[in-house]
Amino acid sequence: MDVLLFGIPAVVAIIGAIAMLLSRNAVHSALYLLLNFAAISVLYLLLQAPFLFATQLIVYAGAIIVLFLFVVMLLGAERDEDTPHANPWQNRGAFVGGLLLLVELCLLYINNPDTIPVAVDMDNAFAAPAEVAKALFTTHLLPFEIASFVLLTALIGVVVLHQRRS
Repeated sequence: MDVLLFGIPAVVAIIGAIAMLLSRNAVHSALYLLLNFAAISVLYLLLQAPFLFATQLIVYAGAIIVLFLFVVMLLGAERDEDTPHANPWQNRGAFVGGLLLLVELCLLYINNPDTIPVAVDMDNAFAAPAEVAKALFTTHLLPFEIASFVLLTALIGVVVLHQRRS
């Protein structure tokens, strides 16, 4: 049963990543990336890491996808699509993927209610906010600062590219 509980969001994450790479429309790629981030957050929930689950949803699925879509809309890359329904399998695939995630959530709750984040002791959890902050600001401080610098550079680059076009 554990393999099934892991397998469904893992397969959804892999399908989302592959679809993101193969999609010709930048907006669709961002939405597939959102699907991938949501499936990865479910994997964090299965690991009983509610802080990482919430962080994944809020920071990546929320803020980063909004930033990507802002950049795509600012550069006008959403206008590259010729036909509105280039992939007829997308509606069926989205329905099947959503249904799989719903079944996953129901199986998780019915078969093992102890994995719900409310039951996790946040003082002793490996992904407790204090442990994540300690690792982030001690051992991983340099990669954290590099990532913030790369994001700032990308944002400045988008603004400069947009001003040249206008």
